Amino acid sequence: MNRINELFGIKYPIIQGGMIWCSGWELASAVSNAGGLGLIGSGSMYPEVLRQHIRKCKAATNNSFGVNIPLLYPDIEDHINIIIQEGVKVVFTSAGNPKKYTSRLQSYGIKVAHVIANKKFAIKCVEAGVDAIVAEGFEAGGHNGVDEITTMCLIPMIADTVNVPLIAAGGIASGKAMLAAIILGADGVQMGSRFVASKECSAHINFKNKVVVAGEGETDLTLKELTAVRLIKNGFYNQIQKAYTENATHKELKDLLGRGRAKKGMFEGNLEEGELEIGQVSAMINTIMPVEKIIKEVIDEFESERNRISTLKF
Repeated sequence: MNRINELFGIKYPIIQGGMIWCSGWELASAVSNAGGLGLIGSGSMYPEVLRQHIRKCKAATNNSFGVNIPLLYPDIEDHINIIIQEGVKVVFTSAGNPKKYTSRLQSYGIKVAHVIANKKFAIKCVEAGVDAIVAEGFEAGGHNGVDEITTMCLIPMIADTVNVPLIAAGGIASGKAMLAAIILGADGVQMGSRFVASKECSAHINFKNKVVVAGEGETDLTLKELTAVRLIKNGFYNQIQKAYTENATHKELKDLLGRGRAKKGMFEGNLEEGELEIGQVSAMINTIMPVEKIIKEVIDEFESERNRISTLKF
């Protein structure tokens, strides 16, 4: 058994990304029931909504699941308290300093993983005492590292730097990619975009359908001045590009983004005015499937490819 399986008590070292508006209790419980680790994405939830999702997830699975928390979230203290009160055993943190909450969560028996995009923050994670690190390449969808380090470069660099369990993220949606990540030094993988195109994902069907028809080059990492985010190119994205050509100020970009863009796009299905966060690997995703089938396909391909390369001779 590898370190990620052992740490989280799961069958397969596959973690579902805790994506805002896409990762409710139905997706998280389905991933956990299929042998991975499901995560509730709390960044789009009011505190009491999070509590209800945790309770529904507990009722829907007897397996391990967790909650993803962006540390910049305004109701972070309420979220932390609810997670402790409800007995959640796994927390993935992102977008902030892991030192602030890691030891507090661990004092309640909670395993803590933190998402990073470069070596400097991986070292800070070790100093904070996290149980695992998610190293996310800039191929990933949603909020991302401004340094634009690819997963292929990031994973071996982090694996050579730290000795805690390592989860690879960014551009992973297949068994081949999972095997490659593990060969590069990861103990497991986190997949976000692949689970957006699942039956159980809470995203709007318009967004799911947009993901499965997206081709190569149809996403871009933008808005680095605010918080870097990878989006599908649409009407809103074109507004951003126009603002750049007109030398928009930080405030003007912030005003353009406004509030609720991600909800409008991913949850309400407004494909022109909404923010459509997805990874580059969307170009390889062609079908919406049940979670159980997605994980089976990934594991079957992983085993097939592992057997294939074991026969290679040079």
